[in-house]
Amino acid sequence: MKLSNRYNKANILTSIVVLIITGIIYYVVIHFILTEKLDRDLAVEENEINQYVNTFHKLPLPASYLDQQISYKTLSGIISEREFLNTIYFNPKERENEPGRSLITVVHLDGKTIEVTITKSRVESEDLIRIILLITLGITVVLLLSLLLINRFVLNRLWRPFYSILNRMKAFEVTRMDTIEQEPTKIDEFNELNKSVNAMAERVRQDYKELKSFTDNASHEMMTPLAVINSKLDSLLQTESFTAQQGALLEDIYHATGRLSRLHQSLLLLAKIENNLIPDFQNIELKEMVEAKSRQFQELLEKDRLILTENLAPVEVKMSRYLADILLNNLFSNALRHNVSGGHIHIELDQQALTISNSGKARQLQTKIFDRFSKSVDSEGMGLGLAITKQICNLYGFRIDYREENGEHVFTVYFGD
Repeated sequence: MKLSNRYNKANILTSIVVLIITGIIYYVVIHFILTEKLDRDLAVEENEINQYVNTFHKLPLPASYLDQQISYKTLSGIISEREFLNTIYFNPKERENEPGRSLITVVHLDGKTIEVTITKSRVESEDLIRIILLITLGITVVLLLSLLLINRFVLNRLWRPFYSILNRMKAFEVTRMDTIEQEPTKIDEFNELNKSVNAMAERVRQDYKELKSFTDNASHEMMTPLAVINSKLDSLLQTESFTAQQGALLEDIYHATGRLSRLHQSLLLLAKIENNLIPDFQNIELKEMVEAKSRQFQELLEKDRLILTENLAPVEVKMSRYLADILLNNLFSNALRHNVSGGHIHIELDQQALTISNSGKARQLQTKIFDRFSKSVDSEGMGLGLAITKQICNLYGFRIDYREENGEHVFTVYFGD
């Protein structure tokens, strides 16, 4: 959920809760004020009746008006307390019962205790409360709609510089050495974000330059002494005969040098892949490359008496032909190296994935199989082939999985998410 949507949701919910609570409080207060006003009017009527009795020594005539009624009842020894209460009022004009408010009090006349009931209609008060409630609800709805529109348009406009910076960060490529342009805005936080993003981009560019320089220098400086060592070894082997012990030592040195050279090339290739330093990018027919790779490994397959079966469909992918060759070479080499004599290899290729399965012994490092220098005990490799394969897949958005199934090792490269 976007930040603006989350903010809108929280803001609207908070506003609804606050408005409901304040609306209830407002209704109760208005109802209390109007009730108090009715009680004061009833008290005024009571005072007028008391003054009339004191002046004329008799009760006013019972009266029934549109909004008020006065009635009397003689009490026999029971003195009623003065009280206000809600009651039902009969409106003679409308000929229907309406809500009313009554004051029950007593007056003393000629030694008698007379209960006086003064009733006023509450219709006007209820109508006023209802109108106030409707106005309040209308204002609440208008306020919520206004908040929603303001949050939708004004906040989106306020957040526009942020999304612009975010899009420029997504489009940033360190290999192009471009800069992230400043987004003009009057908001201090976004200006600070602009500065931080550009400072980060500058550090990334500097780190990239240093890494590229180190990779180039390492490639040049290490290849030269390795080439010299190989050349001297070749010259030494051609000069004179050696004892068996000396020949074994020289062979070990020769193999170690070759291993060091391959290790150097593999690590250099990994650095180039991780930093996207291989610009070759084209549409290639993967079926043709798989068939060519099968022919290249034919002698090794016959040597180990391995049976190769294929089910290939025409598939076109967009990637570097050089890296595609390395990916296939690593998968083929892995299927050969970890197979058993007289085993089999099966290759399946369709629009969704490339699957290479082979017979072989159970692996011990299934969870770390794509880590660098991760290999089985009896492996003669350097443990970088599958790590390079994984990095190539990551570079082009492919996904590679490994599983053991029915005694087979199965590698699957999916050409999409």
